[in-house]
Amino acid sequence: MSLIAVSDLSFCYEGSSEPVFEHVSFQIDTDWKLGFTGRNGRGKTTFLRLLQGLYEYEGSITASVEFDYFPFDVEDEQADTLEVILSRMPEVEFWRLRRELARLQLEEEVLYRPFDTLSYGEQTKVLLAALFLRENHFLLIDEPTNHLDREGRALLGEYLAEKKGFILVSHDRNFLDACVDHMLSINRADIQVQKGNFSVWYENRSRQDAWEMAENQRLKKEIGHLKEAARRTRNWGDQIENQKIGRTPYLQEKSIGMRAYVGEKSRRMQQRRKNLERRQERAMEEKSGLLKNVETAEDLKLMPLTYHKEVLAEAEDLQAGYGGRPVCQPVSFQIRRGDRISLQGKNGCGKSTILKAILQAAGVKTPEGTGTESGLFVKGMLRTGSGLVISYVPQDTSWLRGSLMKYGDALGLEAPLFLALLAKLDVPREQFAMPVETFSEGQKKKVLLAASLCTRAHLYVWDEPLNYIDVYSRIQIENLIRTWNPSILLVEHDQMFTERIGARTVEVRRL
Repeated sequence: MSLIAVSDLSFCYEGSSEPVFEHVSFQIDTDWKLGFTGRNGRGKTTFLRLLQGLYEYEGSITASVEFDYFPFDVEDEQADTLEVILSRMPEVEFWRLRRELARLQLEEEVLYRPFDTLSYGEQTKVLLAALFLRENHFLLIDEPTNHLDREGRALLGEYLAEKKGFILVSHDRNFLDACVDHMLSINRADIQVQKGNFSVWYENRSRQDAWEMAENQRLKKEIGHLKEAARRTRNWGDQIENQKIGRTPYLQEKSIGMRAYVGEKSRRMQQRRKNLERRQERAMEEKSGLLKNVETAEDLKLMPLTYHKEVLAEAEDLQAGYGGRPVCQPVSFQIRRGDRISLQGKNGCGKSTILKAILQAAGVKTPEGTGTESGLFVKGMLRTGSGLVISYVPQDTSWLRGSLMKYGDALGLEAPLFLALLAKLDVPREQFAMPVETFSEGQKKKVLLAASLCTRAHLYVWDEPLNYIDVYSRIQIENLIRTWNPSILLVEHDQMFTERIGARTVEVRRL
């Protein structure tokens, strides 16, 4: 057991006017299972890179352990998986690697397959298993659940719960609860460390926010009362001061003793005014210390179109795939007005392929780089309503390039609405002028979601919309769906999200 000590850390990207971190200090234990949370763009991945020594910074970071980052770059993805591991970690003992793979329910044969033939879930498990075999190393695990199916998330959560010595960046609330014992949070004004899992942290944070907002309201009222009392006292004092210096005919006839009495009364009134002003200053100081970390998440709006028929789309014994071969067993479902349907199943079972089949059947033109690839094979019955308008959020964001305004114009979006939605999703306004490719992964996903929310449609088809999306924005989208009741067909592995929006599950099984 040892400490990782961050002392007076400050960092700013070259050319940026806003620091990412400013005079940050905290300590973490190398035996902790540390969850790492914060809104998109706050600097989570940047902090992990600072720990690795990839950027120059002010202050100090001291640790008696070495840091390993997941996912690390694989130079030759066509090499066998065992070669990939040994090229990075030649000290790994084979028998221990086999034991770790067994704990993750992976067969030994994956080690002898080319790395690029492994599914995303298999790649994730293999790399983490190997990294955990390194002695005196602390793991920096960055978003391991993206593209990982629900079953894979549960298994990985159980695996990590048995380990120690890692920082885990994730926005999946159930996943964090399953495997962390401390939380590190990047807030608006500082960085905090707390004991407990995500739910404990979130409850404490919500209570603190509620207390600060109530205290802020109390102090606002108190300051208002003090200002009014000070104004009255000032007026009374001025009147008495006028009497003391003999500006009224009445006092000009009074004795010196009366003048002394009025002088004492004036002194007390002035002292009372000073006391009121000091109380007001203290109240304002207390108020200024509040709300610095309160996260605001404004309500989002959506105006879905109403389809003229009850059934928007239906599939019966549907199979889909490429090159004339289906990848999934026959599946049947209907999408009715107001339905929220979540396609669930293991990675590679064809969930995204079914979404693309529906888009193709409806004649939807998809963004460049995310279209329905040539050779899409469909078997069985698939019918979409005539004139059905679909808004699509693809899984991939790597094709996003250029300016926000050009992207919005290409989709025919109303620029003020589009930018307002991005601001509500906590994308800083100063970033609107920057190329989209410079955004964080979560911010890129928010660009796609904001564009979809700007589009009036009968049906919203979203393919893993929450990858990289922070918790507060997930809650915003949950509330949006419950309020506006759009028809949605989605692939999403965040169990808490799908439960909260009341999504009906359609199971897709691999052939």
